[in-house]
Amino acid sequence: MILKLQEGNGTLTERLYLTLKEWILHEAKPGERLPSIRTLAAENRISRTTVEAAYSQLYAEGYIESRPRSGYFVAVDLLAVNRGAKKEPEAEERPIGNRRVRYDFFPARLSPEIFPVKTWQRLNARVLREDLDFGAYPDGQGEAGFREQIASYLNRIRGTRCHADRIVVCSGFIDAMALAAELMEARDRPFAMEWPGYRLAERVMGEHGYRTLHIPVDSQGIDPQRLEATEAGSLYLTPSHQYPTGATLPVTRRQALLEWARRQESWIIEDDYDSELNYTHRPIPAMQGLEGGERVLYLGTFSKSLSPAIRVAYLVLPEALMERYRHTSHAHFARVSLPVQRTLELFMAEGHWERHLRRVRTLNRRRHDRMLAALRRELGDRIEILTQGGGLAILVRPTDGCDLKRLREEATKRGIRLYLAGDFYGEEWEALRMGFGGLSEEAIDEGVAQVRALWRAQHS
Repeated sequence: MILKLQEGNGTLTERLYLTLKEWILHEAKPGERLPSIRTLAAENRISRTTVEAAYSQLYAEGYIESRPRSGYFVAVDLLAVNRGAKKEPEAEERPIGNRRVRYDFFPARLSPEIFPVKTWQRLNARVLREDLDFGAYPDGQGEAGFREQIASYLNRIRGTRCHADRIVVCSGFIDAMALAAELMEARDRPFAMEWPGYRLAERVMGEHGYRTLHIPVDSQGIDPQRLEATEAGSLYLTPSHQYPTGATLPVTRRQALLEWARRQESWIIEDDYDSELNYTHRPIPAMQGLEGGERVLYLGTFSKSLSPAIRVAYLVLPEALMERYRHTSHAHFARVSLPVQRTLELFMAEGHWERHLRRVRTLNRRRHDRMLAALRRELGDRIEILTQGGGLAILVRPTDGCDLKRLREEATKRGIRLYLAGDFYGEEWEALRMGFGGLSEEAIDEGVAQVRALWRAQHS
């Protein structure tokens, strides 16, 4: 492979990396073998160190994969980005009433092509060939091997202190929150949560008899001092990427909250929301792994990074609540099907999960950056950007008096779906939620340009 290196002022390694990435995205076939480091270096008269560094970066971002004793290959599940592949079905396939949707800015959607279908099918087929006992009730806590994979991942990547025996596999976020509500047994004291915050958490807790207290957040998330004046027996928060403001809770506040929980004998539900979808820096380690984390219930899901359709979440319980769980009916019946658990277990054990995460971060970072650039280009000083750098949406607020509800009405008439924070928080916290996860990069540019036209029409 004789390469014509990308021009530019970057280092030779950076130029080689960009050249190879362009080849992968536009010409290579999924699963195609790359030249060995020695061969590529010799053919292009560059050092093996340069090639090795470029390959390492491509591997880290999920563009290529390594196979023992075989070398590097183009990632099998890599999206066919910008290859003239069939257009993503984010637009014309979904109706609004009797209209067709052209651009859907839903703030929590993954592209359907991100899911690693071929790998999942292969692993699932292997699972179904195993000697599974479909005549018995599976482990109510979750399959031991699957829980071990979750514990290993959390301890290495999120800095938790957990063992497989403390993990309960749940069927999605609502199921995990409902289980937490029952196990904490703290209905006699208020349930505190960030405000604005995740209204679904409030709804689940309300259905289980909890009375909610809203604790305002600032640019650093929830303020522990605001809790001191309350008698809250439990607290729900999203410290890695606060929903919906995007704030990251600093370590000092995390430690203060843990001390508050210890002193007040309260429980903290740490929802590690969007921790895998951070595009600017590595997330701060989970609160559960910090000193004093023994009063934390750690909640995670596979919804935002793999698929919301498989309905898999998990709770890492404190020992005291684990003992309580073992004496409930919940401990006897599995909440997620045996084949799904076993497939996910193999997916994690064979390294597909972490490779998939690198790919998801890379692809969504590109869409995030495209959305950010489009908003700045098309709307400029007409908006204030409230959140960026993580998740699947960028939130903006008008600075020119634009009526967002009227904007949404006009957009709907033209087949554009817009989403407002005010639907959950009322006038006290309004914003336009510009989701990018389910859109192609070209659709992001086109859709934001259409929104700009409607925006400006309000002032004409």
